[in-house]
Amino acid sequence: MRLQSLPLVIGFAVLALIVGTRAFLVEGQRANRAAARETIEYQEQLSGLLSMAQDAESGQRGYLLTGEKSYLEPYQKAVEAIPGQLARIDAMTASNDQLAPQVSHIKDALAQKQAELAETIALYDKGDAAKALQLVRSGQGKAAMDEIRASMDTIRRIGGAAIAARDEHTDQVEAWLRIGSLVALLAIFLLGTYTIRESRRRFLEVATGQEELMRKNIELGNEIQTRENAESQIRQMQKMEAVGQLTGGIAHDFNNMLAVILSAMNLAQRKLKRGEHDLEKFIEAATDAATRAANLTGRLLAFSRQQPLAPQVVDTNRLVTGMSDLLRRALGEGIRIETVLAGGLWKTHADPSQIENAILNLAVNARDAMGEDGKLTIETANSHLDDSYAATHAEVIAGQYVMIAVSDTGEGMSADVMAKAFEPFFTTKPVNKGTGLGLSQVFGFVKQSGGHVKIYSEPGHGTTIKIYLPRFFGAEEAAVPTGRNENPAPVTETILVVEDDVRVRASTTDAMRELGYTVIHAGSGQEALQNLAENPGVALLFTDIVMPVMNGRKLAEEAVTRMPALKVIFTTGFTRNAVVHNGVLDHDVHFLAKPFTIDQLAAKLRDVLEAK
Repeated sequence: MRLQSLPLVIGFAVLALIVGTRAFLVEGQRANRAAARETIEYQEQLSGLLSMAQDAESGQRGYLLTGEKSYLEPYQKAVEAIPGQLARIDAMTASNDQLAPQVSHIKDALAQKQAELAETIALYDKGDAAKALQLVRSGQGKAAMDEIRASMDTIRRIGGAAIAARDEHTDQVEAWLRIGSLVALLAIFLLGTYTIRESRRRFLEVATGQEELMRKNIELGNEIQTRENAESQIRQMQKMEAVGQLTGGIAHDFNNMLAVILSAMNLAQRKLKRGEHDLEKFIEAATDAATRAANLTGRLLAFSRQQPLAPQVVDTNRLVTGMSDLLRRALGEGIRIETVLAGGLWKTHADPSQIENAILNLAVNARDAMGEDGKLTIETANSHLDDSYAATHAEVIAGQYVMIAVSDTGEGMSADVMAKAFEPFFTTKPVNKGTGLGLSQVFGFVKQSGGHVKIYSEPGHGTTIKIYLPRFFGAEEAAVPTGRNENPAPVTETILVVEDDVRVRASTTDAMRELGYTVIHAGSGQEALQNLAENPGVALLFTDIVMPVMNGRKLAEEAVTRMPALKVIFTTGFTRNAVVHNGVLDHDVHFLAKPFTIDQLAAKLRDVLEAK
C-alpha cells in the first residue's frame, strides 16, 4: 500500500512545493514594495532637510540684503524644524550601516552651514555688514551645502542599488519558479500517467482475484455441501443406531415380560381345564410382568418427554424430608444418608411425584455404585445459571433455578460413561442388575419440566448429579383436598364408560362393577350422549380421549353443558391429546393413564367423586 501511494505523495509534495515557493515569492515582492516605500520616504526626509537648509540660507541672504527682520522668518522656522527632521532621519537610518556615514557627513555639513548663517546674522546685527558679506563671499557656506547635496546623492544611489538588487533577486526567483513549475507539471503528468497505469493493473489484479475468489467460494460451497451431506448421513446413521438400540432394548424387555404373561396365562388355562384352581402364583406372575411393562412404558415416555405431568408448587426441602423413610428402605442399612437443605429455598413448579421418582432413581444408582457401604448426600440450594453457562450448554435458559444434588462416594464415572449416561438402555451394571432407563427417565422429566441436569464425576472419587428446576415466581396454589375418608361411604354411584376399543371397554366395565359401581357403557361420543339423556342419574363420565368423530374432550364439554354436576375422568394411552399440552395436564382435569390397576382405578374414582 505504501508503494502504491508513493506517486500520489510525490505529486502532492510537488504541488505543495510550488504553492510554498509562490507564497515565498509573494512575500518577497511585498517586502520589496515595503523597502521601496521606506527608501522613497527616507529620500523625502532628506529632501525636506535640504529644503529647510535652503530656506534658512534664503532668509539669511534676504536679511543681509535688506536689513528687514521679516526676511529672517524662514530662517527661524528652518532652525526650529531641523532637529526634529534629523531625529526622524536618524530613526530611519539606525538599521542601515551603509547610510550612517553619509548621514553623519550631512549632519556635520549642516552644522557648519548653520554656524555660518548664525555668525553672518550676528555680525549684521552688530552693524558690521561688510564683514558679514565678506564671510558670505568666502564660499564656506556654499561648500557645506555642496557636501550636503553630495551625501544625499550618495544615499539616493545606495537606495536605488538596493531596490535594483531586490528586483533582480525577485526576477531570478520568478525565472527559477517558472522553470520549476514547468518541471513540476511535467513530473505530475508523468506521475499521473504512472498512477493510471498502476491503477489499471491493480484493477485487473483485483478483478482476477475476485474471479478466483468466486471460484474458490463455489468450490468451498460445494465442499461444504458435500460435508453437510456426509454429516447428515452420519447423523442419520447415528439416529438409526440409537433407534436400533432403543428398539432392541424395548423388544428385549417386553419379550421377557410378555413371555412371563403368556406362560402364566397358558399354565392357568391348562389348570382350569383339569379343574385345578391353584392359579394365584400364575396370576401374580402375569400381573407383575404387566406392571413392569407399564413402568417400562412410563420410563420411555419420561425419556421422550411425553409423559403427562401434573405440576404443582413444590417445597423441595419438605419433599426431600418426607422421602427419608422411603430412601432408607430402598438403600438399606449400610448406606449413610445425609441431607443438606438450604435456608430460604425458592419454590419450583413441577410434578412432585416425578421429582420423588427422580431422586429415588438417582439414590438407587448411587447405592449400586457404592456397594454395601457408602455415603449418600442430598443437597438443595438456590442457583443462578448465567448467560455464559447457558451459552455453553444446549437447551439451558439463563435464569434462577432450584438445585437438587445427589452425591455418592462410589467408584465414579469416566468421561466416556458420562457422555452416554442419559442414553436409554445404556448401563454399566451387570446383566439383570438394571434396565438402563433410570437416568434417561430423570433426564426426560427434567427437560420436560424446563430444567437442566448435569453430571460431575471423577473415577475413584464418586459422582454428583445436579437437577436444576426453574424457580416459581407466582402465587402459591392452595392444596386441593383429595376428599377421601378413612371410612368411605358405600358405593352407590352410576358411571358411564366411553371407550371405542371393545376389549378395553369390557375390562374397564368389569373392573368398575367389581368395585360395586353401576356401569353404563358406550362405544362412541354420540352413543354416550344418548345414554346420558336416558340416564340422568349418572354421576361420573369415564371416557377415552382418542376416539373417532367426537373425541373425549368434546364429549366431556357437551356432557357437562347438559349436566353441570357431572364429573369427568379422562383416560388414554396416547400422550399427545386434547387434555395434555406440552406434556402438562390442563388445569382442573382428572386423568388416569392407561394401563391402570383396579386399585389405581378405585382410588381415582373415589378422589373425583368425593371431591368438593
